[in-house]
Amino acid sequence: QGLFFRLFYPCLPRAGAQQPLWIPRREYCSTLGTAAQHARRWLVPLISLTLGSCRVPVSWNGPFKPCSSGYPLIIFSHGLGAFRAGLGDLDCVMGLAGVVPLWHIFLPSCCCRDHSACTTYFCTAEAGREEWIPYQEVPQGQKEFYFRKQQVHQRAEECVRALRLFQDISSGKSVPNVLQQDFDLSVLQDSIDVTKAAAMGHSFGGVTAVLALVKEPSFRCAVALDAWMFPLENSLYPEVPRPVLFINTEQFQTPESVAKMKRLSSRNSQTKIITILGSVHQSHTDLTFLTGRLISRIFGVRGTLDPYKCLDITSRAALAFLQRHLNLEEDFSQWDKLLEGSGDSLVPGAPFSRSHL
Repeated sequence: QGLFFRLFYPCLPRAGAQQPLWIPRREYCSTLGTAAQHARRWLVPLISLTLGSCRVPVSWNGPFKPCSSGYPLIIFSHGLGAFRAGLGDLDCVMGLAGVVPLWHIFLPSCCCRDHSACTTYFCTAEAGREEWIPYQEVPQGQKEFYFRKQQVHQRAEECVRALRLFQDISSGKSVPNVLQQDFDLSVLQDSIDVTKAAAMGHSFGGVTAVLALVKEPSFRCAVALDAWMFPLENSLYPEVPRPVLFINTEQFQTPESVAKMKRLSSRNSQTKIITILGSVHQSHTDLTFLTGRLISRIFGVRGTLDPYKCLDITSRAALAFLQRHLNLEEDFSQWDKLLEGSGDSLVPGAPFSRSHL
């Protein structure tokens, strides 16, 4: 019944601000390898050694900066085998903060509780007790489509609940937080424009963002980073009411997956499909920045394109799309050409000749 997410928000600068760990708990180290289907015994200490001390370059529990006009709201959904802080947070924050003077967007990154995260947990009614929810493979004898379909619907419903949660917060309703935190959610009242809400996600989270448009018309658009379209049933494509920006990598998509995206673009001229050349599936994630040559080789998390250039293209295209469909009062329209696949290392549509799906 609850929600578990990490919230990024505009804050005031302060000296000596604490930065949160990229992997907040050791339990995530011990399960990232399992979800990635690697040898857990040797991978756990390797992840702990190389990534355990990495920090996200943001202020933890920083003083909120109010905004009378209201900040837009972006609900983010992570990929298969990831978690709320593991994939997508750092690149979104760095990208959005790096291209504007001040980050003017709320971005709660939900940790999915459908057994598709590497692991997650919830707090039981018993004070202080945590119950962990492990990653689950497709049960033997069950078809993957039906298993993943159930998961993606639960994920999309969590995105909808997150939107409604912030609608409650914005209207002044009291929202209890069972985690012991210094941040008071009530300071957000009247500072979020919940009429300017979008869904965003990577991979499994990308198709989650698309489905969220079906389940909640208050989402005005979606940004899908290398979306894994497989779990979405065919009957729902005609029901997607809002535009989607598909930002694909060069080495992940298949003709079947792209055909599903084109079903949406054929029905809505504002739905766009672009591909970043020289990129791989993990190019949209934090791992491409945090890993050295050895780890990059093991996981295949870097393409031939410089990861910072890939980040620039991704963030600028996303911001141009969000400005267009959320009516943001910014100058992101300067990057509108990216939405047509025009620019260095960028093409319209999807060349899928080297897919790794």
